[in-house]
Amino acid sequence: MEILTQKLIQELLSTEQEPCLSLYMPTGRTHPENIKNPIRFRNLVSEMEKSLMQKYSASEAQEYLEPLEALVNDNDIWNYTKDGLAVFSAKGIFKVIGLHKSVEELAMVADSFHTKPLWQYLQSLDHFHLLGLTLHDIQLFEGNRHSLSEVELSAGTPKTITEALGGELTEKQSKTASYGGVGGESSTMHHGHGGNKEETEKDAERFFRVVANAIHEHYSKPAGWPLILAALPEHHNLFHKVNKNPLLLSNGIAINPSSVSPDQLAKMAWKIMEPEYNLKLDGLADRFEQSRANGKGSDDYKEVAVAAVEGRVDTLIVEADRIIAARVTNLVTGNTQKKDMKNPRVDDLLDDMGELVMKMGGRVMVLPKDKMPSETGLAAIFRY
Repeated sequence: MEILTQKLIQELLSTEQEPCLSLYMPTGRTHPENIKNPIRFRNLVSEMEKSLMQKYSASEAQEYLEPLEALVNDNDIWNYTKDGLAVFSAKGIFKVIGLHKSVEELAMVADSFHTKPLWQYLQSLDHFHLLGLTLHDIQLFEGNRHSLSEVELSAGTPKTITEALGGELTEKQSKTASYGGVGGESSTMHHGHGGNKEETEKDAERFFRVVANAIHEHYSKPAGWPLILAALPEHHNLFHKVNKNPLLLSNGIAINPSSVSPDQLAKMAWKIMEPEYNLKLDGLADRFEQSRANGKGSDDYKEVAVAAVEGRVDTLIVEADRIIAARVTNLVTGNTQKKDMKNPRVDDLLDDMGELVMKMGGRVMVLPKDKMPSETGLAAIFRY
């Protein structure tokens, strides 16, 4: 499985080989729910086959489906599922992405990949990273208002102070790191005598700096999500001192992260994120209403389609679970036409317009229905 990044989405958007097969499904993590995963996947592949057969021969359809059908018996995929799965297949490209969020079932064959659910997954309106930090090791989580899941750290991210400092770790600290338990940690930074205390503080500062840089490079930069720090109160100042990550929030969770459950951490994190999330949503809605009043905004999809192909859309807001069965038929005039979603050339109009806006340098935000500033499924703020 691949990690979802903005770069991966751009790769999917740049694919010009049709047909493009997009599959989304929720997945069970543990027994017995995970037994149903391959069955659900096979059913969605069957839906794709019906769509392909409307335009292609049986042999052509089988050729397009072959990479997906190979996944049915791939235990490496089904033994390590998360909360959702996204699969994309076309000539020359095949991507399998595990998602820490359940998604609606969708099997779509079109002339471009359906990527709208991924935009919402990556946008930073309600998503965040949470770093659990002690003097000995770290844990990284990714979350939103619904869930919090631990991230398997990449090879370039040290998990412990020993991995981070290696030979630079003082002998006393090396022994402490070997025997010290995470759950029973207390701050040794403010206890001890003379040189031992100074060595401990220097090791902690070096460790925190290495961790801060690794999290910034490998996680915050690719995702663009805010970062919340969970650590003992006395460790927050030191981490902020060595941190250069602009996505680290000033408010954090002042607690030993290993002393509470992930569910408790999730609630604490959302208390920090929720005010910022609501502030962003309110600001976005206010900006749209002001722009529409000034003739620089619209929630009419025909007007927005014309503006999208002309590169005039600064920000496009689309409804998360809404699908409009239509397509932009002319990339010069922006004309649209309603179509049957079973047609293998038709994708969701909101998805298509989102792709156009992103290719023109605009921003696309995906919001739940109750947070949308319009009832048509979309709202656009124009540049001019």
